[in-house]
Amino acid sequence: MKRIFNIGALLLAVAGATVMSSCSDEFIEDKKNYTNTSTEIYDYYTGADGRVNEIYRISLPNIQAGGGQIWQYNSVGRKDNHSQATEEYYGFSTFLDPTADMNTVTGKSQGPGYFNSSWARIREINEVIRGITGGKLSQEEKDVLLGQVYFFRAWCYYMMFRYYGSVPIVTEVQNPVPEAATPRSSAEEVYNFIIKELNTAADLLRKKTVEGKWDSGNWGRVTTGTCLAFKHRVMVLWASPLFNRANDENRWKAAYETIKAELPTITACGYGLAYEDNPGKNGQGWANMFLDIVDNPEGVFVSCYNTKTPDLTPDYQRNNTWEQSIRPANALGNNGQTPSDLIIDLFPMLDGKRPNSYNNYTVLEPSSKYNYDPKYPFMNRDPRFYRTFSFPGEYWRFSGDPNTGDSFNPYTGDKYVLWNYVWYNDPTKYNDPTSSDHFGADNLLGSVHGMYIRKFSDDFDVRGGIKNYNFNTAGKNVGFRECKTMTMEIRYAEVLLNYAEAACGAGDLTTAVEQLKRIRKRAGLGSGNDGMYGIDAKALAQQEACMAQILYERQIEFAYEGKRFEDMRRWLLFDGGTGFAAIGAKALTGWGGNTCNWLGFTPYGDATKNVRNDQIEFRLRDDLNYTDGTSGRTWSGVKTASQEEKDKTNPDPLLKAGMGGLTRAERDAYAVDINEKVVTTPLATQLENLKTFYNTYLVRKTLKGDSYDSSTGTVPVYNKWNARYYFWGLTQGEQINNPTLPQTVGWEDYHNGGANGTYDPLTAGSSVVPN
Repeated sequence: MKRIFNIGALLLAVAGATVMSSCSDEFIEDKKNYTNTSTEIYDYYTGADGRVNEIYRISLPNIQAGGGQIWQYNSVGRKDNHSQATEEYYGFSTFLDPTADMNTVTGKSQGPGYFNSSWARIREINEVIRGITGGKLSQEEKDVLLGQVYFFRAWCYYMMFRYYGSVPIVTEVQNPVPEAATPRSSAEEVYNFIIKELNTAADLLRKKTVEGKWDSGNWGRVTTGTCLAFKHRVMVLWASPLFNRANDENRWKAAYETIKAELPTITACGYGLAYEDNPGKNGQGWANMFLDIVDNPEGVFVSCYNTKTPDLTPDYQRNNTWEQSIRPANALGNNGQTPSDLIIDLFPMLDGKRPNSYNNYTVLEPSSKYNYDPKYPFMNRDPRFYRTFSFPGEYWRFSGDPNTGDSFNPYTGDKYVLWNYVWYNDPTKYNDPTSSDHFGADNLLGSVHGMYIRKFSDDFDVRGGIKNYNFNTAGKNVGFRECKTMTMEIRYAEVLLNYAEAACGAGDLTTAVEQLKRIRKRAGLGSGNDGMYGIDAKALAQQEACMAQILYERQIEFAYEGKRFEDMRRWLLFDGGTGFAAIGAKALTGWGGNTCNWLGFTPYGDATKNVRNDQIEFRLRDDLNYTDGTSGRTWSGVKTASQEEKDKTNPDPLLKAGMGGLTRAERDAYAVDINEKVVTTPLATQLENLKTFYNTYLVRKTLKGDSYDSSTGTVPVYNKWNARYYFWGLTQGEQINNPTLPQTVGWEDYHNGGANGTYDPLTAGSSVVPN
């Protein structure tokens, strides 16, 4: 067997789909497949640009991937293995499953294998760099193209660096021969390489994107500002406890001084905090920020989409399927996405303070003047709550009519109210957390969720009827499929929060708090009597309080954006960093040896702390449920009948004479409309009205989310984290393919009889196992 490190022996299989390197439909349509071409293509700008566009296509984060290919596309907020390891979703991630530790052995609960998959993409990038460098273009043309490609090479290495810590650095196109074996560079070497790549990319793009700018047809391409903002993220990661176990303050100072010096350049590229001076009411500006596309100052590093029909334009169709995934079935959505109970209950109150029942970040004062009652989770919350979640009794309008002849839904899009309370027909199941044998109102029936994720939603009223989707009535659950809302891997809010975190780590707490104020002001929070926007005053005096406030803010601001898992890893929030000794890894000596204690955070992966995610639903009170075991299951009748005729066959007990007895109009009078352009009644008044409805008719029920024990199915089990998950090992297949590379500390070494690896990315230098 040849003992080689086989980097990129196989090129990525590239379909005929075109790249999405800008947000212009015309730009997308003109692109072609530029894979497997001769070197002459690099002598012409169009050809070389086509090769660069191919790098965009295989590298940009892609919301359609759904987390299935995280090595390539990054987590973008969907329910994937990363986001399920956070407070955002229920359902055990393999990282927290207490019944099966991940390992690197084939046939068992094998850990993530992202290593081999990444190298074909890096080989493609190296080939493009070689081709452009050796081509006949002018130096100015080469600089513009190479700047973009160097950025993506840094991006690819970052994707491996944050998970493996130490990886080989390969900058040339290699042949799969023994002589090409490349050692694992140390974590510090990989970090320095990424920073160098991003500095190079930023300089090459400076003339085009700082002194000039991309035209509207190329908006969304990488700029100098993109390179610098990404560099700042990497620097903050390097200063974080995952990599900085001794809390070397010089790393924080380096990040702080760099960000401070380079913020003006990022601004010069056209980036800024969107709607900072026009937040609107109830978080409207914040919601709008996600929907604007071309020239959106918030979007520093973006992925773009279009509304092309998949069946008609497969070569350059790229739809953002998020809107489709979050909308309820009775709006012709794909049944919706469900948040966990933990994230619902931890969102700040209207004054920006933590709920009094939230027992994390306890170094902060739990001083909200609003009492949080989980029976009414919508009462007096941070404006972002209403733009992130939807609950029974809330208007969620859209442009379209889901009542097509094949549908039996009660509202047109412009009048849509989400009523997703449920009823049961068996009294033994009313309060049984393991039973979801329930039926949802308004034709949701079995396709119902207790609460819905609403973030990024293209609400009808937010932009006055302008929409990013074509409403489709040609099939079931496809109403919002053709959507062009872009996704933002790096938002300007992250630029500011990275600045805040670096400033806090370097000891400048005042600067850190000023960035938090800007974020909260834009979100629609009031400044309060002290001008702090709900930020704990201790954040100006105590570093741990300031850092806790920053991490809490990131959790709220970036909910469902694929950031929380990375924040929890780099701050060691699964165990506080106490598990490294057990696997022989470098110990945590900074932050008192335990980041969770330092922040006042309950270790999320400590099975003794009984942490798990479940679901919330709101069911009708006991006397408004059926008891015969059969009723309430279907809504039958003539599809084209009038609404009055439909209501006669509606199984909803709340709307039945002799049970709830409400008319639809009486029920809808309780509904909340957060868009006060449409309804002038203040939101606080509307919420009190809805609270009366809940108090009269509904009961909050906890429904099983994470698994129960496998033997009885009735006993909850809890999150369990293994310290070796902070840095991943090579799977058995990856070790066989790359026998010269040492195994990461704590993971099974295939070449050493399954004994634990000893290679620590933080302490080892470059390493390759001798042949």
